[in-house]
Amino acid sequence: MKLVVLGATGGTGLEIVRQAVDQRHHVTAFVRRPDRLNAFAHQIAIQQGELLNATALAEVVRGQDAVLSAFGPRVPIARQDANLLRDFAGALTAAMQRAGVRRVVVISTAFLFKDAILPPAYLVGRLFFSGVVKDSCAMEQIFTGSSLDWTIVRPPQLNEKPHTGKYRVREAHLPAFGFNIPRADVADFFLKTVADSGSIRKVVGVCH
Repeated sequence: MKLVVLGATGGTGLEIVRQAVDQRHHVTAFVRRPDRLNAFAHQIAIQQGELLNATALAEVVRGQDAVLSAFGPRVPIARQDANLLRDFAGALTAAMQRAGVRRVVVISTAFLFKDAILPPAYLVGRLFFSGVVKDSCAMEQIFTGSSLDWTIVRPPQLNEKPHTGKYRVREAHLPAFGFNIPRADVADFFLKTVADSGSIRKVVGVCH
């Protein structure tokens, strides 16, 4: 597949790029700092630009099969980034509609699962990460209100453990005792999900 990866220089984005290359997908990374992808310089296409620029995004997305977004704000979140995910979602949906590309898989957060008890994801999010919850919710509302073929992936805490390919998935819920998952396994799920028409317009929880 011809895939655009956003957030490609972050931990999860780098794993998506690495695994996509291994699976022989044609990858285009749209990033602010191309030098951070030097290790993949001869294996993928690298375009430099701002993710909030819908016009630039549309040019990158045009002619592609799908967009995989591991984009997220750096923690701790700066005051000027309080609405970063919301603004990003607005730019990307406009760009994809303009470019005529429909398929998108987006990372969000398990903090939005209000019915999770073990762990109490929503409660923890509201108490300690209220800004993340608010901005992620606004982002999701933009994607779910669009005409795109979206899948929203909500993992719990991400870690740097090795890729296992073994994880639990549950539609519209966080699997019980879903406390964490390696970034590499989230990337694995992204690449399986993008080609799965059964996951279109669904929110899924994924964890170990």
